[in-house]
Amino acid sequence: MSPESNIFAGEAYREVESSIKAFLDSQPDFLTQSTASSTRAAGDAIQSILSGGLQAVLGNRCRNYTPRFPARSMGDLAFADHSGLYYLVDVKSHRLGTRFNMPNLTSVERLARFYEDDANFFILLMVKYSIDGIRVSFEQVHFVPIEYLSWQCLRIGALGWGQIQISDSNVIEIIPGNLRKDWMIELCDRLLTFYPGEIKKAERRLSYFNGIRQRWLRA
Repeated sequence: MSPESNIFAGEAYREVESSIKAFLDSQPDFLTQSTASSTRAAGDAIQSILSGGLQAVLGNRCRNYTPRFPARSMGDLAFADHSGLYYLVDVKSHRLGTRFNMPNLTSVERLARFYEDDANFFILLMVKYSIDGIRVSFEQVHFVPIEYLSWQCLRIGALGWGQIQISDSNVIEIIPGNLRKDWMIELCDRLLTFYPGEIKKAERRLSYFNGIRQRWLRA
């Protein structure tokens, strides 16, 4: 069982969400006409603001704050608490009104290894926003460990060992207090169904290209 977190043991994480939203709301306009039209540019700007300000928002809830990681890292920033628990935070932003939003969270293999240590928490920090001109309105903030995300709003994508993805950023279902053990068992159950399906797909592709090869050999 995971050690008790002073952020997620009760309702403190909701206070953190509110504080993050208040912090974002306090920011001066940070987009230009050109960057406002780019979802990527807006998302990068929001992530940069959060990386620079989250430590102050968390206050005495955190220590050993790391504001950034190299590209392709599992998370974007990290901190520990005074109990020695470690929080790796994946920052995502979602512009409301857009249609296709299926962001990757992390590799199933990376998460399984990370969660071998019960003191580790993989956190989704999701910011939902809208834009009017160059003005950004922050509508909702989620700050939750991945095990609080219902599998009803997650899927596994076929990349490497498998990528945990949000099915649609417009619809995120949170299960407060959900047990990591239950969530990880369901992850494994889904993978035990997912992998045989991928094997069948690979077998069909092998058969197809073996036929293509034979036709070229006969040409």
